[in-house]
Amino acid sequence: MASRGPSNATFRDREKPQEVRKANIIAARAVSDAIRTSLGPKGMDKMIKSSRGQIIISNDGHTILKQMAILHPVAKMLVEVSAAQDTEAGDGTTSVVILAGALLGAAERLLSKGIHPAIIAESFQKAAKRSVEILLEMSHKISLEDKDDLIRAASTSLSSKIVSQFSSFLAPLAVNSVLQISNNDSKNVDLNDIRLIKKIGGTIDDTETVDGVVLTQNVVKSAGGPTRIEKARIGLVQFQISPPKPDTENNIVVSDYRQMDKILKEERSYLLNICKKIKKAKCNVLLIQKSILRDAVNELALHFLSKLGIMVIKDIERDEIEFLSKSLGCKPISDVDLFTEDRLGAVDLVEEAESDGSRIVKLIGVKGHNAKPTVSVIIRGANQMILDETERSLHDALCVIRCLVKERGLISGGGAPEIEVSRRLNKESRSMEGVEAFIWEEFAQALEVIPTTLAENAGLNSIKVVTELRSRHEAGEINEGISVRRSGTANTYEEHILQPVLVSTSSITLASECVKSILRIDDITFSR
Repeated sequence: MASRGPSNATFRDREKPQEVRKANIIAARAVSDAIRTSLGPKGMDKMIKSSRGQIIISNDGHTILKQMAILHPVAKMLVEVSAAQDTEAGDGTTSVVILAGALLGAAERLLSKGIHPAIIAESFQKAAKRSVEILLEMSHKISLEDKDDLIRAASTSLSSKIVSQFSSFLAPLAVNSVLQISNNDSKNVDLNDIRLIKKIGGTIDDTETVDGVVLTQNVVKSAGGPTRIEKARIGLVQFQISPPKPDTENNIVVSDYRQMDKILKEERSYLLNICKKIKKAKCNVLLIQKSILRDAVNELALHFLSKLGIMVIKDIERDEIEFLSKSLGCKPISDVDLFTEDRLGAVDLVEEAESDGSRIVKLIGVKGHNAKPTVSVIIRGANQMILDETERSLHDALCVIRCLVKERGLISGGGAPEIEVSRRLNKESRSMEGVEAFIWEEFAQALEVIPTTLAENAGLNSIKVVTELRSRHEAGEINEGISVRRSGTANTYEEHILQPVLVSTSSITLASECVKSILRIDDITFSR
């Protein structure tokens, strides 16, 4: 008897999709377990050594995941979720990954009961939508005029970082920075308008905001030009003030002295001509963009400019140009013929100041009518690692306030909203029929991972704390959460442990969407 043709093995192999799903869930949960210990004010930090030998110490979920060498494609999805949370809310990057891990654990238990993955995914999305509604109901509306609430939310965000002992000083700084560039009607804040500059030296206490613009480049003093100018007119130039060069391959051979003199004379008159044009436009501070092909400005030009009393700051990076032109109200000038007075910015004072061993240039009192309000913050610290972590922590605090500008609601922190949402979903699942009731119950249980992890990381008995929270919430105390200061449960709203409602809503939505896409995968194939 002839052997039958090759049957389609995929249909017989019913086990494969289940195995693939299992492997995906294990890989994704491994990532979420890796950063679970860094959640909350008592969370631990991770030390990461990059391939270049750079060392990073951080407990910001997104920073850790971004640096981890993750190979599994599904585990990479969790890294992307934390990146999405970072851009949307800026804070809660650790909790979104932990939530996704817990939801995947719930999905695994449901799959083992034989429930179809598509049904699980859809019900999870419905439950997430309902959770967002509950969170918005719970939130306390605020206005941007109420500075105290904003400062409390920022200091809650800072409390889990290395710089937590400075939160009383950094939180108001972050709030003031955001309020300077936004008003009551703004719906969003562009954090690119807040420039964080890191300078080694001093301690974190010396961090300050500057009303105006700060440059890390120094004033060029080699030709004896001025280092302080009042009533400054600033030109931002993108052309080179140095003699033109031939192409790399070409050489010019000079045979006698007269030609040599002629070349030098031409050079002098070429440069003098440029410098006079600059002076004619009433410019007295020049910011020169970094140049690769030839010197941005040579010694002779510096000599002429210092004789004309023009202050020169060179090596402005290309990515700073946009920020500087926005904050000073001056337009970048790409050619000397376009150097006119209307393209300049006006500032009360430009001076080079020395503080804690490093020099910075401050441009104070921006006058230009096209200038947009921007803020510069100089971050100080003893070493590079502390500086980097302070910058990340401040960025998180700024994002928290940006969230409150977007969605003006605060909810209590410390796991209180998760417990409340979990309780309400559990209650609603009892009135449902069929499989969905099971799925909502599992979803509700998965949300308890946040308070459980907070309690574990703070060294409390998590079972005792979470059951106590449940009974308190059952009695209608919806702001009860874990207070690490009290080492137990407390009314976190009164304890001033607050977070923007947007952080919680976006983390639940993003986590459930990520779980949905992981559950829908039933096979992984590799393309050529």
